[in-house]
Amino acid sequence: MSANRQKTFAAAAALAYVEDGMTLGLGSGSTAEIFVRLLGERIKDGLRIQAVATSNQTAELAQEVGVPLIDVDHVNHISVTVDGADEVDGHFQLIKGGGGCLLREKIIAHASDLMIVVIDESKLVSRLGRFALPVEVDRFGFSITAKQIYDVLRACGIAKPDVQLRRKGDGLEPFVTDGGHYILDCACGAIPDAAMVDYRLKALPGVVEHGLFIGLARVVIVGEDTEARVLEL
Repeated sequence: MSANRQKTFAAAAALAYVEDGMTLGLGSGSTAEIFVRLLGERIKDGLRIQAVATSNQTAELAQEVGVPLIDVDHVNHISVTVDGADEVDGHFQLIKGGGGCLLREKIIAHASDLMIVVIDESKLVSRLGRFALPVEVDRFGFSITAKQIYDVLRACGIAKPDVQLRRKGDGLEPFVTDGGHYILDCACGAIPDAAMVDYRLKALPGVVEHGLFIGLARVVIVGEDTEARVLEL
């Protein structure tokens, strides 16, 4: 109950950054979903915006609550993106992708004037890595890519990385992203140099994208038990 209350405070505070006429990026995950529902209420009260969704699930929710969507290929400018995160450190570096939408989330975040991250306080960490780092990979040769990812993580100072193929809830079939890719979840324990991991993973053939978001978030809104705390770079 406490976590849900914190998420609601964070999502509500993000509405202060939304203005008439904006094109918004709608992120994925539980806190972003609360934001979409609250946005739907504002639209019923007369707010005029349009939005692009970062996942099929977010798009379905937006349609359900009356948020007008525009096809991503018809967007030429995104004012603000509001998204969640699995971890956020003191430099506003993020791990995202627990829900499997990291590629589309990063495309939209990178195209936005402002990325706002909404989280409950449990997601704040001193160093990234407690949450397994998701890496989205092409299905072809994914086991080869997995070994190369392991080698990169070792070279970046992670002593015992554990690289596992994400599977569906039944534990049998591989999880497949909205873009048709696999995800390798990389348990690191701690990531001593996130920027180096980012650089090295991008250079690997087979890696489509990874869940380190560096230099993208400018505002982090942390939901607490009685209010939201707004942090800005």
